[in-house]
Amino acid sequence: MDMKQEIKKELTGHIIPFWKSLRDDTYGGYYGFMDYDLKLDRRAVKGCILNSRILCFFSNAAMILKDEALLDEARHSYEFLVTRFLDTKHGGVYWSVNYDGTPDDTMKHTYSNSFAIYALASYYDATGDHEALDIALSIFYIIEKHMRDAAGYLEAFDRDFSPVRNEALSENGVMATRTMNTILHVMEAYTELYRVSKDPDVKARLEEILSIMKGKIWNPEKKRQEVFFDREYHSLLDLYSFGHDIESSWLIDLTASVLSNPDQGPLEVHFGEKAGQKSDWMQIMDPLTFEMREQVLRCAFDGRSIPVECEKGVVKQDRVWWVQCEGINGYVTGYLKDKTKTYYLKTAEKLWEFTRDYMVDSRAGSEWFWYTDENGIPAHDPIVEPWKCPYHNGRMCLLVLNNL
Repeated sequence: MDMKQEIKKELTGHIIPFWKSLRDDTYGGYYGFMDYDLKLDRRAVKGCILNSRILCFFSNAAMILKDEALLDEARHSYEFLVTRFLDTKHGGVYWSVNYDGTPDDTMKHTYSNSFAIYALASYYDATGDHEALDIALSIFYIIEKHMRDAAGYLEAFDRDFSPVRNEALSENGVMATRTMNTILHVMEAYTELYRVSKDPDVKARLEEILSIMKGKIWNPEKKRQEVFFDREYHSLLDLYSFGHDIESSWLIDLTASVLSNPDQGPLEVHFGEKAGQKSDWMQIMDPLTFEMREQVLRCAFDGRSIPVECEKGVVKQDRVWWVQCEGINGYVTGYLKDKTKTYYLKTAEKLWEFTRDYMVDSRAGSEWFWYTDENGIPAHDPIVEPWKCPYHNGRMCLLVLNNL
């Protein structure tokens, strides 16, 4: 099996054409919902997360595949983001807009604002459009001014940044004041912003975030990240998110890599070889990301796939599309850090085999299933919705093609 060639074929022959087909040339952006039976709802709301991630995807795909035709998709997505999601009065971006671009949910969430930063930074990298970088930096300062406290990042706010309940990022019966998921993706967004801007304020915040990840989110006794927190970082639930831990392993590595070498390209991972030695942050975070990879292998990987999570000792057996993708990313990156660990590459190959055989939907006009059971039988969940977009699978394909 040539994993890299199969993944390239999946990306260029399936994922990219599918998302290009969802372009809305009447109202802008991309359509926001397709059900399991492949019925497209052209009047569904358009989420900021979905549209930001599409902008990230096409921008990075254009650069890594060296396909300038994809910049047209990125420009289309960029124009919709900056004309429809940006709040010109209060700053930041809305959670969602209606199909015609009018505001739907004007909540300001740290998570969705972070993805807007990531998208705008990637678009700037692809096009050199300084307006995109200026907007990304303006949202960075909005987050730093309105969406955090002295201890770190908070979650949900109304349009003028008064705090509201964190319904959007709380799950499993808890209401979280802070979440690992939001902090993780603030880190990811700031990493991309620092890579393209070299801004010292962004660098300072990235170093603070790594300290939070190591000192507050990571549980050294259980060798996992905690997920939901109160304001004082007390964990609210006995939950082990296998998917987020393996995703965090490589995103933390990428952040440490960019702090050492901000001149690297998009989704390009280096671990000290350009400078001849590891940076201080690489040395600090390496033991943590090593344990993340090893613990997921011990506790979750069944030889071909990874279940989504374990709550109070009970494993939820769903095989979710994004968890398999992040597993591939995590173990490919682990192999690149230390090529003597060939079992990491073999793990990535097994995860790809499961994904190829069970997650990819071969029906004409479809993309990937949301999740399957442990035997690969798909659930009848939407193919496209506000959280289901080409971020995880597209990014996995691009990372593999760019680094293996």
